[in-house]
Amino acid sequence: MIHTGHGSAETPVFMPVGTQATVKAMTPHLLETVGAEILLSNTYHLHLRPGEDLVSSLGGLHRFMGWERPILTDSGGYQVFSLARLMKITDEGLQFASHIDGKRSILTPESAVRIQETLGSDIMMCLDECVAYPSTRERVAESVRRTSLWAQRCIATRSKDAALFGIVQGGVYRDLRKQSADEIAALPFDGMAIGGLSVGEGHELMMEALDYTLDPLPKEKPRYLMGVGTPLDIVEAASRGVDMFDCVLPTRNARNGMLFTRNGKISIKQARYREDSRPLDENCACYTCRHFSRAYLRHLFMTGEILSSILNTIHNLHFYLELMSDIRHCIREKSFEALRIQVKERYHD
Repeated sequence: MIHTGHGSAETPVFMPVGTQATVKAMTPHLLETVGAEILLSNTYHLHLRPGEDLVSSLGGLHRFMGWERPILTDSGGYQVFSLARLMKITDEGLQFASHIDGKRSILTPESAVRIQETLGSDIMMCLDECVAYPSTRERVAESVRRTSLWAQRCIATRSKDAALFGIVQGGVYRDLRKQSADEIAALPFDGMAIGGLSVGEGHELMMEALDYTLDPLPKEKPRYLMGVGTPLDIVEAASRGVDMFDCVLPTRNARNGMLFTRNGKISIKQARYREDSRPLDENCACYTCRHFSRAYLRHLFMTGEILSSILNTIHNLHFYLELMSDIRHCIREKSFEALRIQVKERYHD
């Protein structure tokens, strides 16, 4: 269990992504009905718009977005890496141009923590330096050094009771992963995150890197694999001892008509579903499957109706959160291997 000032979450847990203080196509009430216990929100985006001071003046992030359960906020470093025109990386911080108006800013370890504290996050993430895959060993070694430096500065800046997680880097280099894990584990963090994976290295290489990253991390603290992933990624990582996951895949795929079922994926746009009266998944108890046919969901998608995104997202998030419930049940019942084999057969790609 992860305990916060806004409630607890049972692990392993999947956190739906609410980038702009909202999970796309979902209301807070709908998120509760599908079983969400904790959400992830985006420090970089909320800092640029509407600004953490405005959010704080309106009662903090929970009140601002109408969600009274736990919220984890990232540090913003990955978004600078992936979305903004990165100007320069130095030991001071990340200098970048806003993707909104081009305004130049700098994100430092100190400002990343202060922004998250002002937002009112329950779980804050340290600023780290994420590098692309593939990268040279020298480039990854530099990011490991800088991430450890920034981790110490984040700890020194922290002033509130919110949890603070450190982040392990190291790319796919075994010795650098171990070095980073040892250095982050030696610091007084409340949890440990594994960063720099799911950036193009593929499932097998990601699992290999995960194997030698997890071992040095303390088992009594939550271990969070950032930005992962597919049902197979989640089951395989959970089997290795990962406690927390987040990914845009279920919500983004829903808006693009790709739906997850216990029998594999369905692309609802396909003509074969035009007259299909069956629910998406006959064994699914979500609102979408209880009330609507594949034919209707295809009609909504093909006509561009807003309801398509809503119903598809309800289903995909319900699927992911039910998968986490199944994982927890199988761990308790010592029947995990059967679930692992089943998911691998249906989501091997």
